[in-house]
Amino acid sequence: MASVAAWLPFARAAAIGWVPIATHPLPPPPIPKDRRKADDEKLLINVSGRRFETWRNTLEKYPDTLLGSNEREFFYDEECKEYFFDRDPDIFRHILNYYRTGKLHYPKHECLTSYDEELAFFGILPDVIGDCCYEDYRDRKRENAERLMDDKLSENGDQNLQQLTNIRQKMWRAFENPHTSTAALVFYYVTGFFIAVSVMANVVETVPCGLRPGRAGTLPCGERYKIVFFCLDTACVMIFTAEYLLRLFAAPDRCKFVRSVMSIIDVVAILPYYIGLGITDNDDVSGAFVTLRVFRVFRIFKFSRHSQGLRILGYTLKSCASELGFLVFSLAMAIIIFATVMFYAEKNVDDTNFTSIPAAFWYTIVTMTTLG
Repeated sequence: MASVAAWLPFARAAAIGWVPIATHPLPPPPIPKDRRKADDEKLLINVSGRRFETWRNTLEKYPDTLLGSNEREFFYDEECKEYFFDRDPDIFRHILNYYRTGKLHYPKHECLTSYDEELAFFGILPDVIGDCCYEDYRDRKRENAERLMDDKLSENGDQNLQQLTNIRQKMWRAFENPHTSTAALVFYYVTGFFIAVSVMANVVETVPCGLRPGRAGTLPCGERYKIVFFCLDTACVMIFTAEYLLRLFAAPDRCKFVRSVMSIIDVVAILPYYIGLGITDNDDVSGAFVTLRVFRVFRIFKFSRHSQGLRILGYTLKSCASELGFLVFSLAMAIIIFATVMFYAEKNVDDTNFTSIPAAFWYTIVTMTTLG
């Protein structure tokens, strides 16, 4: 009866000419539950008394894991008709969601060691953790490794060297994870405040603040209140310099730290100030000093230390470097092709602006990025 009701709308549509009458026989009726294929079997998983239900096909999407392979049959209970695992049911909930959605999440409230043990037991690699949770997992992993290193150093090693190493490790942990202590959190917000002040001062000092005395033109605030902006810039640079030196002292690998992107940003942010102190008011070097002050805008990138979203964006761009490179290559090829076409189409026109293929690049780029 149910199958007839399902086909009734199609019969009515065929009667009024919406769809042609089917020339083939009706499909077979639904398969009863007792004759359903084994591939669609619903499995019952008992994890320390808490029961979970899922489809067999859901688990077999990942055959390299314990639940997705035939190894799960070793845990099958014939009497209860279920799979029994004497494991943590709270963490297993996230593992089962990985089979359902293909995305593995890291619960922040769970112990990292227990989480890794559960993943290892079920044969899941931590590399599949989603981008939304990977940074938290990596930070907790680094903290755990540092604590293990502290314990190892406390067992053997020279006491003086150990004390110095512990100080450096605590400082580095405070810089990388400011929520570990109150002092680290205060320093985190203080540096963030001075970064914002420095960026705002760099913008405000270009705003006109009146007319030049005895000359035409407006006088920017940076020249009108030169001493105020200089003192403000000096305070910010002193904070940035102290932060950089402390990070350099506490870094586990100083050479790697100096070559890192964030270290280069820190140096570029403070270097114009110290070079400007050594440049005199000579007109020959004034132009170079003005150009050097442009690099102060790189201080805005220091916000990436204080923003988890910016760090995730950086990791995403790094992981997609090959795809982005192919996109840039494709755009460059299109620009060269269309610029060549425009040059040969317009080269015989009087007073043409397309004097060469490179001269046609600008028209091509503007057209592609605006009109499409």
